[in-house]
This record gives sequence, structure tokens and C-alpha cells, in this order.
Amino acid sequence: MDNLHDWEKNNSSYLSAALDWLHLRLERMAGTSDDEDGQLQADLAEDDLHAAEGASPSPAMRMLAERLGLSRFEQEILLLCAGMEFDTRIPSLCARAQGDHNRPYPTFALAMALFDSPTWDALTPGRPLRYWQLLEINQAAGVPLMAAALRADERIVSYLKGLNYLDDRLVPLLTLLDGVQQEDELPPSQHAVLDQALNALQQAGISQAVPVIQLPGSDTLSKELVARHAAHALGLRVYRLEAGLFPAQLGEAENFTRLWGRESLLLPVALYIDAHNLPDAGSHEGQVQALQRFIAHSSGLVFLASREPWSGSVRESVVLDVQRPTPAEQKAAWGVAFAGDASTNGRTSALLAGQFNLNLPTIHGLARAAVSSSQDDIHSQVWRACLARTRPRMEMLAQRIDARATWLDIVLPEAEERTLRQIADQVAQRSRVYDEWGFRHKMNRGLGISALFAGESGTGKTMAAEVIANDLQLDLYRIDLSSVVSKYIGETEKNLRKLFDAAEDGGAILFFDEADALFGKRSEVKDSHDRYANIEINYLLQRMEAYRGLAILATNMKNALDQAFMRRLRFVVNFPFPGLPERRLIWERIFPPETPVDDLDHARLARFHLTGGSIHNAALNGAFLAAQANSAVTMPLVFEAIKAEFHKLDKPVFEADYR
Repeated sequence: MDNLHDWEKNNSSYLSAALDWLHLRLERMAGTSDDEDGQLQADLAEDDLHAAEGASPSPAMRMLAERLGLSRFEQEILLLCAGMEFDTRIPSLCARAQGDHNRPYPTFALAMALFDSPTWDALTPGRPLRYWQLLEINQAAGVPLMAAALRADERIVSYLKGLNYLDDRLVPLLTLLDGVQQEDELPPSQHAVLDQALNALQQAGISQAVPVIQLPGSDTLSKELVARHAAHALGLRVYRLEAGLFPAQLGEAENFTRLWGRESLLLPVALYIDAHNLPDAGSHEGQVQALQRFIAHSSGLVFLASREPWSGSVRESVVLDVQRPTPAEQKAAWGVAFAGDASTNGRTSALLAGQFNLNLPTIHGLARAAVSSSQDDIHSQVWRACLARTRPRMEMLAQRIDARATWLDIVLPEAEERTLRQIADQVAQRSRVYDEWGFRHKMNRGLGISALFAGESGTGKTMAAEVIANDLQLDLYRIDLSSVVSKYIGETEKNLRKLFDAAEDGGAILFFDEADALFGKRSEVKDSHDRYANIEINYLLQRMEAYRGLAILATNMKNALDQAFMRRLRFVVNFPFPGLPERRLIWERIFPPETPVDDLDHARLARFHLTGGSIHNAALNGAFLAAQANSAVTMPLVFEAIKAEFHKLDKPVFEADYR
């Protein structure tokens, strides 16, 4: 506080001495003061000015000159223009000094005549006055540059007065990121990335040549947290720029570059560019090119957050991959968040960390909301909140299925049902086996669980996926191939990457229906289309193996799948055409308890060769027929519905079967 008081005192003394000196100079040039006495006063005022300039801590003008490279003459021009705002006598003196009452403003011509050591290069666009936009030049048509009216930039006037704030022309585009709070402590894996960033910056030194810190990856919040810690360690405030807001027009982009460069020299600031929603840097989008130019020519510390590293910039960069906290770190974070709540335990933390892949800010936010609520079942509340947190991203990419089927609803042979239960058990126990029992340290791939459901249509593949999702209390998403597969080269891989990234965050179950259309066999390369189609399949192979959740592939053409997929699948469940015992059990369970039924012969109904899906259709149609007749569901009504189902399937109908 004492240093601030001393600086304010020194700056005020400097401005007072500078304005007195400037006032005397203008009076002498205007001829309103005695030559001999005016010269003596001017000399004394200049001595006072030099003394004020040399004070410690330095006044704002000296700091500005050092940071922006202003010569003595350029400082004097800036003082002349700023004096217009500080001293109401200056405009009239400017007019008298120029011998024209219509010119009550500074000009370059006035400065060249007024000060002792004028230089022509001060007027050039590459020198600080014009490059850093310290002056506004109002040059009307037909008026030479020397006679154009000059005005000090408002931001610079405030700086000279002692008010140092972010330029208001940048404010609409930037958001100040929060400082580092106690709860923002980094986990060890992310702290290692922070140390790498700080080491790279320390090696570069404090200069305009500091490298760009590239932060590729999908987790925006974790990268922001690392950037905030790095800025805090360097004593900087970090502002976030959404890349989509960056001006694409060359003139506007250049103006932003210079204004931000000026701010990075006048304020302790860093810039965090969020480029996640921009197309890849290799494309020819105007906005990407404008951003690349800005990064190449900007000064100060810049963090570039994107999905993939950017290349092509002439400015040195350091690429640091920021991943979400490890499962063990997430488990510890959940444990700390619930430390004050006796209703939760370590098993809850393990389940949450094993099923959801969240960053620390999200974990802290969800835990705070759950603990502060009045509900008793915190575990269920947090689980639902985790699901809701990740749904918006998934629902833009896939269709969520409301999983209501239970184990009682599905009828399969004993071996197949046992395999389904094993799949559900492995998903539930992943955290224990991978983390507590150490398998994650021995495996670098194949940590996810993938299963193939093979069988003809209607045999229960989709219902089985619903049963597993309902049992695990997870969201089930059917992948819409039309939104994933693209005819444009590389687009399918991008869509799949977004899909898998979003699914991993929330532990969603991915259900690829008609999977043979997407996971088909690789073909012999005969042209470029074959080559890129094979690239898509290869990418799928790698991404499936790296996916840490449950992915279910359903097909009625098992032989059409690529054998490389078959090798990577952990489970293969064949859904056979239901036999007589299975069909009878399906008929016994198909009608809800609320449905009025009248002495149905389940054994006789089971003799009709229908899949579970067709039996469901027949039962539903029979119920509608009963509702229309205002009666219970009877055998004749069900027979009528079965006939309709056979006609739909182009199967023969023998009337003797319905008597």
C-alpha cells in the first residue's frame, strides 16, 4: 500500500511538472511571454520535469516509454496530446501557437516546431505512436498528415493519469477467468503438466518471445484450470477468448492484435484462446487463418486450447496434453468432497469414479449441490446429476433410449442370459478390478467392454441392451448411422471421435444397431474410396479398443463384420430364434398385470413360430382390438392379431391352427 501511495505521489508530481513545462513552451511559441523571463522559467520547469521523471517508482510516462519503446520526442508528442485532456488552457494555446484560431488541437507540425529534437520517423506507421495506436489521427480529405488533428487514445490518457484497466474495445470479446481458489488444487497428473509449462516459460525468460502454450484435448475445464494455475504462478490475470468471436476481417484482426499486444505490455495479463469449436487448423477457414496470424504476431503469454495441436505458426510453441484426472484421482476427489457426509462411503466414490470420467471442477460442483440439498439419498442424487451433466453433448450425436426393460422382461436360453449378466457385472466392477486390483497399470488398451449381439430381427438384442442399461442405471444411446457416416473424407472419423469422447465422460452405453453397416469388412484397395473406407474402419478398431465404457454392436449379419472387430470383442452373445419353452414364457409375461385377459392358452400360443418382437406386436395389437370391442383380451382376438403379424411377415396362414 505504501508503494502505491508513493507511486501515485510521484506520478502526480510528474504530471504537474510536465504540464507546467508544456504550458510555458506553448506560451513562448505563441509570443505571450517575455523572452528572457520565459526562457528562465522554461529552463527551471525542464529541470523540475527531469527530476520528476527520475523519481522512484517511475511515473506512468516513463513506464510507458520503457515498455512501448518511445523516444524522447515521441513522449513529448504524447504529452502534448494528453495535455488537452488534463489542462483546459492547452487548446487555446495550441491555436495561438499555430496562428490559427480554427486549430485548437495538436498537430505533428506543431510538435516539430515546439520541441527541441524532432525526428521524422516518429510519424511513420511502424513507430510506437501509430503502431500501438497511442494517438488518434483525424486526417480529413485533402489535409496533409502534418496538419491533421491529433488526439491521445482514451486508454493511454487514463494510463498516464494512473488508471490501468483493460481497453474497453477488448472487453466485449474477453472473459476474465477466476483466480485460483483453495478448492482448485490440481491433481498430481495435471500438476506435472503445469510444471512443464512453467519450466518452458522460465527457460524462455520474460520477453516478447515467450512460447505459445498449446493445450490439446477435449476437457476444456481441466485446461482452463491448468492455465489459471500457470498465470497465477507468474502473477498474471488470464482472459478467455472464444475463438469464434475473433474477427475474421484482416483490418479488425490486426486492430485486435495491436490492442491486445499493447495490453500485454501495460497489464500483467495472459490470453486463453478456446478454439474447441473451430474447424481443424489445417482447413482454409478465414477465422482459423486470422487466429493463426494473431498467434504468430502477438506478444505476451498465450494459451491455445484446441482438440488437436495447431501447426504452421512462426511463433515457437510448447504442446502439453491435459487429460482429465486419473480414475484414482477422481475417486480421491469424490472422497474429499463427501468427507463431511456420513451417508456416503469409499464405495460410493469408487463407483462414481469408475463409471464417470469428470474433471475436478465438475466433481466439486456436483458434490456441493448434493451435500447442500435436503435429500437423504446423496448417492442416487449425485448419480442422476452425473448422468444429466453429460446428456446434452450425447443427445446431439445419438438417440437416447428410455431403458425400462428388466431381467424379468427378457427371455433367453440360460447360457445367453448368464453372459448378459456377466457383461453387466463387469461394467459394475471395473473400478475394483482396474484400479484397486492394479490391472490398469498392466494394460494400456482394451480397458473398455465391447459386446456383439448377433441374431435375426426381433430376437431381443435391443431389449437386452435396455436391460443392462436399466440394471446399471446408465443412459443407453442408439447410434444413428446417418449422423455419423459422411461422404466427405475424414468427417466420419471426426463424428466418431466426438461421439466416443462424449460417451466416455458420462459412462454411457453405446448401442450400434445394424452394426454391419458401420463395422463391415475391409475391402481390397482398388481406388481412393476403398482406401478411405478402410481408414474409417481402422480408426473404429482403434477407438473401440481405447473406449473405456460399454459398447454394444447389434447385427443380424454376423458374418459381414470385420474379423479384426471380432478379435477385439470381449463378449459375443448369439440371440437364437426362441424355442417352444421360450415362446411360452414370453407369452406368459407379455401382458402387463393391469391388462384384462380371459383364459389365454399360453401353450397353444407358443406353437406359433414368432420371435419375441413379433409376439410383442401381436400382444399389443390384440390389446387394441380388445379395447375397441370393450372386452378382455381373449384367444380369438389374439389369433386375429397373430394372423395380421403373419401376413405382415409374408408367412402362410393355416386356418386350422386358429380353430
